[in-house]
Amino acid sequence: MNISGNTIFIPGATSGIGRALAVRLHAAGNTVIVGGRRRALLDEIAAEHPGIETVPIDTADASSIDAAAADVLGRHPELNVLITMAGIMRVEDWTTPEGFLASAEDIVTTNVLGPIRLIAAFIEHLRAQPAATIITVSSGLAFAPLAATPSYNASKAAIHMLSESLRLQLAGTSVAVKELEPPSVATDLLPGQRNSSIALPLDAFIDEVMQLLRDEPDAPEIQVERVKFLRYGEARGDYAQVVAALNDTDPHGR
Repeated sequence: MNISGNTIFIPGATSGIGRALAVRLHAAGNTVIVGGRRRALLDEIAAEHPGIETVPIDTADASSIDAAAADVLGRHPELNVLITMAGIMRVEDWTTPEGFLASAEDIVTTNVLGPIRLIAAFIEHLRAQPAATIITVSSGLAFAPLAATPSYNASKAAIHMLSESLRLQLAGTSVAVKELEPPSVATDLLPGQRNSSIALPLDAFIDEVMQLLRDEPDAPEIQVERVKFLRYGEARGDYAQVVAALNDTDPHGR
C-alpha cells in the first residue's frame, strides 16, 4: 500500500485510533471517508478537517453497512482501501452469565461480524481495482490475554486468523491484506485508558504507524515496537511471563 494517492474508507473512525489515523492519512495526500454512528462527531470531523468526508454507519447493523457501502461507492468509485476500524472493549465477569453474555454478544457482533460484513460489502469492488488494500485491526491482546476482557481478546484473535486466511485466499489478486496490531493506546476504549501510564500516547502510536506504512508498504502486519512484547511471547518462549506481566501491570489496557 502506498502512503498517498488512495481513496480510503474508515468505518468506526469518529474517535480514538480511527479518527487520528484518518486525519493523518488525509494529510498524507489521501481521500478519506470516515464512517460512524454519532452524527455530531461526524459533523465535528468534517468541520475541523475540511476535505475529510463522512458517512453514517453502524457496523453492528448489516443493513447500515450495505447502505453506507452504496453511498461511499456511489461517491467514490475509485475507492481502493478499506480499514475495518470499528471495535468495542468491555470488562466482563465470566463467573455468571449475567456478567458476560450480553457483552460478549455485542462484542462479537461489532468486532467480528462487523469486519466480515464490511469486507463482504466491498470485496468485489476492491478486486476490480488495479491495486487495493484491506486493513484489519486486531490487538496485542489477540496474542496474549488480559483476564478482564475475555470476549475482546477472543474477537481480536479471530480477526488475526481471519486476516491470515484472507491473505492466503487473495494471494495473486490485486487486493493486499494488512493487519494493524495496536498495543495499549491512550484512547477511551476503556474507562481510564486515556490517562493510563502504561498506554502508548495516541500521537506517538500514529507517528509510528505512518512511518511503518511509508517504510514497509508490503508488510502484512503493522506492528509498532510496543506491541511486539505481546505479539511474539510464544515465539520467544516467554509467553507465561508475558501473560503474568500483562495482567499484573495493565488491568485496563488494550
